[in-house]
Amino acid sequence: MDDINLHHRFLNWRRRIREREMGEVRPAQERFMRLLKNGDILSYQGNSDEVGCYVAPQPLSKGTCYFEVTIVDTGLRGTIAVGLVPRFYRLDHQPGWLPYSVAYHAVNGKLYNGNPLGQQFGPQCVRGDRIGCGIHSENPAAGITTVFFTKNGREVGSAEVPGTTEGLFPAVGMHSLGEVARVDLQAQWLLEEDESMMMVDSHEDDWGRLFDVRASGTDYPKNRHPGWSRGSVAYHADDGKLFHGSGVGDAFGPRCLKGDIMGCGIMFPRDYILDGEADGDNWERLEDQPRLEGIQNVLYLNDEGEEEEEEGDMEMERGQEGRKVAVFFTRNGKLMGRREVGVPLGGLYPTVGMLSSGEKVKVDLHPLSG
Repeated sequence: MDDINLHHRFLNWRRRIREREMGEVRPAQERFMRLLKNGDILSYQGNSDEVGCYVAPQPLSKGTCYFEVTIVDTGLRGTIAVGLVPRFYRLDHQPGWLPYSVAYHAVNGKLYNGNPLGQQFGPQCVRGDRIGCGIHSENPAAGITTVFFTKNGREVGSAEVPGTTEGLFPAVGMHSLGEVARVDLQAQWLLEEDESMMMVDSHEDDWGRLFDVRASGTDYPKNRHPGWSRGSVAYHADDGKLFHGSGVGDAFGPRCLKGDIMGCGIMFPRDYILDGEADGDNWERLEDQPRLEGIQNVLYLNDEGEEEEEEGDMEMERGQEGRKVAVFFTRNGKLMGRREVGVPLGGLYPTVGMLSSGEKVKVDLHPLSG
């Protein structure tokens, strides 16, 4: 297999060199084999022993970063694949089988990422389903492109793919009689709202719109990320660091990209007493605990009153003795770690922070996990 890949890369390299030497400029044109194309409809025309493949004339880019394929008919086996390939991809191979290509295969829901051996990725797709493919981001320096896939408008997952100088081109593969699909190269993907979810949309100029974030009975500063101010803790997606009451984070877990699910929860000690839940028998024990009133006005002061903050820190530390919990964070359902945190008066509130244009998340305050 390594010899085949090396030969494939050599042929592409030699073709590009020849075009540069001859000054040849080829107009952008779509390529397909063993397929019949009628408008936006593709249908398999082989004998089910050979693969048929279609490659679009233009690569995905920031302006056109997504396309969709609707399965019109699954034919004999439903072996329809949707993905991205290099410009001169071999048309007798399914997308995803050869290097620098990636594809979501409808027949088994597997992802093929430059390898004929796929990995379980998402659900199977049948007649009437829409398979979408797009690029989240490109990192030219690292030569990596993050590619995501959707089914019927909902994101299934993403994968990192080695990029090429010419970009990655939309591709559709078929492998059995009767397979038919409709290609929409101008499709646009928008997150579909879920009644159980809350959409949080932030723009740099409107950072102050993050409301209803409260802790210790006071508003959390609207110009500071969760974890930066005292009494708060947060797992940051961009660098995988944990910030705990400081603008300087500690290495904690992996970075999180589009499609990743970040979770946060609290593990309470067995003898923990929630505010307002103590009965008459527990009043004496509560009276013995340090009082928490001093925390009210010292947790989230601006940077102006440093002396007051130092006095408040000492008072806060005294007030939180015996009132600590373990805050834990997860990524895609796996525990990343935990941090012991003092609980301020009023409790700790779920919080989301953003700091750049175009960032979007879905927030589920009642996930079916844990």
